[in-house]
Amino acid sequence: MTSSHPFASGSCPGRAPAAPSRRGFLTGSSAGFGMLALSGLLGPKAAAATSATARPRARNVIFCFMDGGPSHVDLFDPKPMLKAHEGTKIGDTNVSKRSQSDANRVWFGSPWEFRKRGQSGLWVSDLFPRIAEVADELCVVRSMVGELPLHGQQNLLLHTGRIIGSAPSFGAWVSYGLGTENDNLPGYVVLNNDWVPNGGLENFGSAYLPASHQATMLRAAGTPVDNIVAADPEALQRRKLALLESQDRRFAAAASDGTAIEALIANYETAFRMQATVPDVIDTNHEPEHVRKLYGLDSADEHQRLYATQALRARRLIEQGVRFVEITCPSFDGNNSPWDQHGQIVQNHAKNALVTEQSVAALIVDLKARGLLDETIVVWAGEMGRTPHTPAVNPGCGRDHHVDGYSIFLAGGGFRGGMAYGATDDFGNSVVTDAVDIHDIHATILHQLGVDHERLTFRHGGRDHRLTDVHGRVIRDLLG
Repeated sequence: MTSSHPFASGSCPGRAPAAPSRRGFLTGSSAGFGMLALSGLLGPKAAAATSATARPRARNVIFCFMDGGPSHVDLFDPKPMLKAHEGTKIGDTNVSKRSQSDANRVWFGSPWEFRKRGQSGLWVSDLFPRIAEVADELCVVRSMVGELPLHGQQNLLLHTGRIIGSAPSFGAWVSYGLGTENDNLPGYVVLNNDWVPNGGLENFGSAYLPASHQATMLRAAGTPVDNIVAADPEALQRRKLALLESQDRRFAAAASDGTAIEALIANYETAFRMQATVPDVIDTNHEPEHVRKLYGLDSADEHQRLYATQALRARRLIEQGVRFVEITCPSFDGNNSPWDQHGQIVQNHAKNALVTEQSVAALIVDLKARGLLDETIVVWAGEMGRTPHTPAVNPGCGRDHHVDGYSIFLAGGGFRGGMAYGATDDFGNSVVTDAVDIHDIHATILHQLGVDHERLTFRHGGRDHRLTDVHGRVIRDLLG
């Protein structure tokens, strides 16, 4: 097994001698570029064969990205002490990790009530009434720890495992490791709203992985993807593609490294096949009226309808074999971090909840009803949380960026439902039990997909790279 194989590791004992390069193999093979499609088909088997698990528990991921940082102490991490000390300077309670700003900040209790939900008794805020109804499916991690309280860096960390960018996104790694189960669709799709989050398009990119593994972006409103309707008859398109492939093959043969050109050819072919497949797959009009209402497609709120459309498309895409689907939040005020409420948190968090939470809950309900939840991991996460304190000059107005302890949840795919893992202190200010970072979450999700995060590597710049870098552990307490 060579180090360029997706699941090889440079330190793996018993490693076989180096094999010919992928480019050399492809150019010397009578199958030529058709081997790219074969590698995609064999990807799932390769993953299972090298997995730490007997068989993959999950097949797909739907990532509900809550851009901007939802407040953990207003959603999943109840803190009665915040109410009891509301308006008190945070330095007076000796739990602050940033004492230099204590004089300017006071504790801010949640404006929403928390209640025990479902048979499990999981605490969920009144801000999320629909998600509260599926509490028994949720695996809430209350002890997330980030690196920097900055949107761009934390977004990149959440998506790529690095705060500096220049690394493949999680979806790209999953696509690279497992391939797509449908040759007519890409392995990684982002259901976006035609704007770029903090951190840029690197959040969805493939970096040094072949370009065929970067995200395909589908808009919520208007034309979902440019040029999805062919301008030429199929026969003419085929002739154009054949000419391009012939030219690109000659270029790849003359290049020192033809990997990028191979990926370009694969993208041409995928794009051609997508023209026949995508319009039907993303057309939610095919769905029964009760399903459309379940997601919120009948809402009077435009932003809720947009999010509902994307959530329903996510289910339809994974049904058709797309490995990794990400849904971003609509921006109702022009802010590319919709959950980022430094002011008017009551008004704006309530708006974000209205826009997203019914559709997320519907996704979980719908997947379960179709027998798909066991094999689909639903991830709900922002890049950070929000401070349990607020500026003393404007108490109760908003919350600021917070990475010392925040919450996310997972559902399906073998994750334990109705549980909360880890804990923050009595004020929700910092983690005190079972700290978790995003590398651990990545490693655990890959594990459920049947992939060993330490062996999913790619040779670049003279060393083997992986999503989790030198970090990450599988948190087995999260798994059923």
